[in-house]
Amino acid sequence: MFSNKDKKPQKNKIMERNVVAKNTTIVGEIKSDGDFRIDGNLDGNLITNGRVIIGVDGFIKGKVEATNADIEGKFSGELLVSNTLTIKSTADISGDVVIGKLSIEPGASFNATCAMKGAIKELNSSNDKKRLSEKTA
Repeated sequence: MFSNKDKKPQKNKIMERNVVAKNTTIVGEIKSDGDFRIDGNLDGNLITNGRVIIGVDGFIKGKVEATNADIEGKFSGELLVSNTLTIKSTADISGDVVIGKLSIEPGASFNATCAMKGAIKELNSSNDKKRLSEKTA
């Protein structure tokens, strides 16, 4: 009844979250597989397979490549987000943005060129399938 045989070992998924704290400035390039929260300043590049969060007091000037991003603070430069970019009402963004999906709250400042790559890929693949079916018919 109280045997440990029935219990399977649970794997604890440890999420890495790196933080650049308020009043901290980093100059250079950061590469990581984990998530990043920026509440200070980053002057350089940030490349991660995780999520990037720029807090209300955070500022990034440079290039960011991430899977997802939530921006509440300031960003200036090139922003490449393969999935979803969420822009909060306190955000101030300028530069070039390439994304899969975009969500912008009213009140945000978004002065950037923007390209949505995810929608283009889906549209092209559906057109390719249509052409193939027409050729085989």
